[in-house]
Amino acid sequence: MNIPLRILLLAFIASAQAQTENQVPLTSTTTPTDIWTTLSSRFGDRVLKGAPFAQPCFANSTSAECASVQELYQNEKARTAQASGYTWGQWETCQDTGTQCLLDFAVPTDSAATAGPDSCELGSIPDYFIDVRGPDDVIAAFEFSKETGIPLVVKNTGHDFKGRSSGRGSLGLWTHHLKDISYDPAFVAEGCSDAYPGVIAGAGVQFFEAFQFAEEHNITLVGGSDATVGLAGGFTMGGGHGVLSPVLGLGADRVLQYKIVTPDGQYRTANACQNEDLFFALRGGGGGTFGVVLEATILAAPAAPVQVVIVTWAPTARSTARTEALWGLIGEHVIEWADAGWGGYAMPELALFVTQRLSKDEAAASMAPLIAHAEKMREEGVEGAGAMVLEFPSFLPFFISFMTDAGGNAGAGKVGYSVSLTSRLVPRASFATPHTRSTLLTALMTASALPAPDAPLMIIQITAPTAARPRTSRRGARASRPRGARPYTTSRAWGCGIGMRQGRRLWVTPDAAYLNEADVYEPNHEVSFWGDHYPELATIKMKYDPDRLLDCWQCVGWNPDSERYACYL
Repeated sequence: MNIPLRILLLAFIASAQAQTENQVPLTSTTTPTDIWTTLSSRFGDRVLKGAPFAQPCFANSTSAECASVQELYQNEKARTAQASGYTWGQWETCQDTGTQCLLDFAVPTDSAATAGPDSCELGSIPDYFIDVRGPDDVIAAFEFSKETGIPLVVKNTGHDFKGRSSGRGSLGLWTHHLKDISYDPAFVAEGCSDAYPGVIAGAGVQFFEAFQFAEEHNITLVGGSDATVGLAGGFTMGGGHGVLSPVLGLGADRVLQYKIVTPDGQYRTANACQNEDLFFALRGGGGGTFGVVLEATILAAPAAPVQVVIVTWAPTARSTARTEALWGLIGEHVIEWADAGWGGYAMPELALFVTQRLSKDEAAASMAPLIAHAEKMREEGVEGAGAMVLEFPSFLPFFISFMTDAGGNAGAGKVGYSVSLTSRLVPRASFATPHTRSTLLTALMTASALPAPDAPLMIIQITAPTAARPRTSRRGARASRPRGARPYTTSRAWGCGIGMRQGRRLWVTPDAAYLNEADVYEPNHEVSFWGDHYPELATIKMKYDPDRLLDCWQCVGWNPDSERYACYL
């Protein structure tokens, strides 16, 4: 028998503490108000009801609250600041049944989204959230889940492409307000003796906050391209790549220590000197399954100038031949450039490369083939074609200029829509000969040329830790990622009420995908994400979570037959 979460929450909290004057006893006539009162007696105002971001517009489409929702519907900062806010719309919905509460992401003010017969429903948004402020909150939540069988999900920013931070009928553990951050130039992990410069960050610290903090302390942190992603959580636990990774390593490589509550109810410190197995699993084994990370200490690098080379042309001048020529040139030189310390991204009409290892003159000389390619296009009259070689005094000015908009949101695009991603990790061998490069390029061009509605946005990410020097030989759990591999990511967006069709899969590389940006239905995912490390990770999972209180889609030790995944297609 399935008992509603709202009743089980009330039952658990009533049994877990002594009765007080402000508690409401369980009866068959318990009301939502009673539930709210009882939850509040345990966690105070940190118990939050799940509520879709667009709910005010379904309640009253002409209200001031709805106008605010419409204005902020595509805004990442606004969404990540709400417990029920998710970056990608499909994870607010129950895709299997179609229940949802979405506006039109392209035109949020379009009243058609709220004018139909569909009601506003939670979809996959948890019924309740706990606004976590410390380990005791998480320990109590694990006790509750063990007592009732109600599933838990762990959520910080909701920037999850695979739906691991949402779940119908669940209780969400929201870590967003763990915002403490400090810097220790000689941090020594507990039980260890070596000192490293480290940033101690709560799980809720986001990149726009972390990068500003680093700027103020004259240091550099490895991070991704999205300003609202969290520094300490799923980014590092999934590997974590960025434009500085070729020299400084993955986010997982930079972690010195985690503070975590494991599902067995213990608040632990995990580092290279204690709970080493857990530390190994957390650095790439995936978020949401080994425990709830409350804090991470991240290795800092000295601040240094950033050299940027960007080649682009106008979107109106896009052509298959120009894209193929650009990508072919990158494929020819990418190993050389990555080994020299360059990281970056390439799209159909843009290439952006970044390094802290070279001077401006050295950067221009290193990227001479790419700059010459852009100059030739300009001479041929291609609209908007050209190259720029720029120098920034440190990472933050570069990040603000290229990766964010005026409001500090990710500059790559708006949010609030539904998106489907897939990624492949391409090993160095694929760039070794003209034949292997041609085979790869053909596959990329074939995929990018698919007709609508299957045509993806393709991004080539030169962000593997090619030239990084790891501090230890045990770098993290993502050993299936070949050293020097390049992630290739494709995405497709769709709107409210529109389904997705299964597209063709082109196999030109071994089973290897980037966990945080992989296909939701990644086949052979245990090999693709973790390779030979999976059996060890599964053993670690059962050691710290013997009752399998944490379970998420395609995570280590997941149960694919669980009812919690009923909303997946």
